[in-house]
Amino acid sequence: MQRLTFELDRDFVELNQLLKLTGLCDSGGAGKQLVASGAVRVDGVVELRKTCKIHAGQRVTIGGAEIEVLPAR
Repeated sequence: MQRLTFELDRDFVELNQLLKLTGLCDSGGAGKQLVASGAVRVDGVVELRKTCKIHAGQRVTIGGAEIEVLPAR
């Protein structure tokens, strides 16, 4: 499994934007489509809310990739 980390520079990031910012999709719109398809899990649970707020400490998985969201340093 490909493991990625994403360091927040604010309180949260929207799920579709996280997918774009980590390079797992080309745009926020493509991220919304991935979420709507049921392919994205947040902390092990399928997430269908495209703009779900993702906070530090959460893990997002899609296909063979996992994103660990870290607090700002």
